[in-house]
Amino acid sequence: MAARSKGVGLWLALASAATFGSSGPFAKSLLVEGWSSGAIVLLRVAGATLVLAVPTVLALRGRWHLVRENLGAVLAYGAVAVAGCQVAYFYAVQRLDVGVALLLEYLGVVLVVLFVWARTRRAPSALTGLGVVLAIGGLVLVLDLGGQAAPDLVGVGWGLLAAAGLATFFVLAAEESHLPPVALAGLGMGAGAVALGLLGAVGILPMHFVATDVVLRGAQVPWWVAIGELALVAAAAAYLLGVTAARILGSTVASFVGLTEVLFAVLFAWVLLGELPGVVQLLGGVCIVGGVVAVRVGELRRERSARATAAADDADFPLPAGVA
Repeated sequence: MAARSKGVGLWLALASAATFGSSGPFAKSLLVEGWSSGAIVLLRVAGATLVLAVPTVLALRGRWHLVRENLGAVLAYGAVAVAGCQVAYFYAVQRLDVGVALLLEYLGVVLVVLFVWARTRRAPSALTGLGVVLAIGGLVLVLDLGGQAAPDLVGVGWGLLAAAGLATFFVLAAEESHLPPVALAGLGMGAGAVALGLLGAVGILPMHFVATDVVLRGAQVPWWVAIGELALVAAAAAYLLGVTAARILGSTVASFVGLTEVLFAVLFAWVLLGELPGVVQLLGGVCIVGGVVAVRVGELRRERSARATAAADDADFPLPAGVA
C-alpha cells in the first residue's frame, strides 16, 4: 500500500509540473492578440481565488486567528510571489521564447541560496557552489550571447524579476507556520488579485482585454478557453495537485519532480506555438536544471548535517533523572 501510495504521489507531482508548465503558451497566445500581462494575471489569479475559496474556508474552520498572525506573509505572498512573479514572467514571455523565460525564472532557486548566505553569513557547501556556477553558466548559454541574434535585454530583465518573485515564494514557503498551505495559496491569490485590481484602477498596471479568438497549434480558439486554462488548470489545479503530491512524497522529492515543469513548458511551447529553443539554449537549460539539482542536494546535505550536530549536542547534555 505504501509503494502504491508513493506511485500515486509521483504521478500527481508530474501532473502538477505539467499543469504549471502549460501556462506559458496559453498566456503568449493572449499576449499576441493584444492582451496585457496585467489583465491576464488578474483574471488568472481571480479565477484561481474563486476555485480555492471553498478549500481555504474548510482549512481555516475554527482557526481564523492564524490569518491575523500570518497577515504579513499572506500579503507578501500575494503581492510578490503571486502577482509580481506572474506579471514579470508573462512580460518575459512576451519578448522571449516560453522555455527561455521559464529557465530564467528558475534561477530564483540560486537567488534563495545567495539570500540565505547573506542573511546567515554562512558560505554554501561546495556542491551548492558548484550548482550556482552551473546555473550561471547555463544562463549564459540560454541567452546565446555569441549567437547571431542578440538577446532581448528587456525580456531578460523581466525574467530575472520573475526569478526574484520565485525566490520570494520559496523563502515564504520555508517559513515555519501553522497556516495550512491551501489557505496560504487561497488568501495569497486573493490578496494578489486585489493588488492587481488596484494597480489597474489607478493606471499603474496596464489592463488591456481583447475579446477575440487566439491561435493555438494553428487553430482559432475562444479567448475564454485560454483564460480558463490559466485559472483552472495552470493555477488552481496545479497548486492543489502539488500540495497533495507533497503530502504523499514529502517536500524534498516533490520539489525535485517539480523541476520537470521546465521540460513540460518547452514541450507545450513546441506543440502549441511551434517554439523550440536552439541546441545551445537547450544545453544551457540542462546546465540550469543540473545546477538547481546540485543546489538542492547541497542544501539538503547541509540540513542533515545540522540535524546530526544538534542531536549530538543533545546527547552531550542528557536529561535529569526522572524526566521522560
